[in-house]
Amino acid sequence: MTRIIAGFAGSRELKVPASGTRPTSDRVREAIFSALEARDAISGARVVDLYAGSGALGLEALSRGAASAVLVEKNPKAAGIALKNAELIRTAGKLETSTTRVVTGSVSSFLASAVGQYDLVFIDPPYDLPNSEIEACLSALVPVLSEVAEVVLERSTRDAAPALPAGLEFARSKAYGETTIYWLEPA
Repeated sequence: MTRIIAGFAGSRELKVPASGTRPTSDRVREAIFSALEARDAISGARVVDLYAGSGALGLEALSRGAASAVLVEKNPKAAGIALKNAELIRTAGKLETSTTRVVTGSVSSFLASAVGQYDLVFIDPPYDLPNSEIEACLSALVPVLSEVAEVVLERSTRDAAPALPAGLEFARSKAYGETTIYWLEPA
């Protein structure tokens, strides 16, 4: 079961695709959001959740006070589920429709046409996605990051850390069993 952990939608259960996604565990999400709250990185943030799956990371941020969340998911079935989850969270918080947007398409297509600046970015791709694709994603992401952006990248502990493009630097990393979280920030 995947659920919103805290905020106005705390304990709301989210639907997840039957296959093709790997939801972030509650334990890892709790650690991510505890760290983000300690850094005051959520309140009022413009969020983008890349490789969104059910949208749990972006919607958790919205529940905890983010201003808006864009969920980007290539799989149409998963994007449909993310859309239903976004509606559930918007209803729970009595939020405007404009606070969430679900984009059905590839991350590379979204980033190629993205406008505006994002303060908080979640990148939780399938573990079998090669680092070369992650590195291309990070390069395309740099122009749409705000000066104070936090980028949270989730990868398998078995994978090497990706090479970072100019404009991004590692802040820290932490392993949680099979998952390693990389914290990146603008250089």
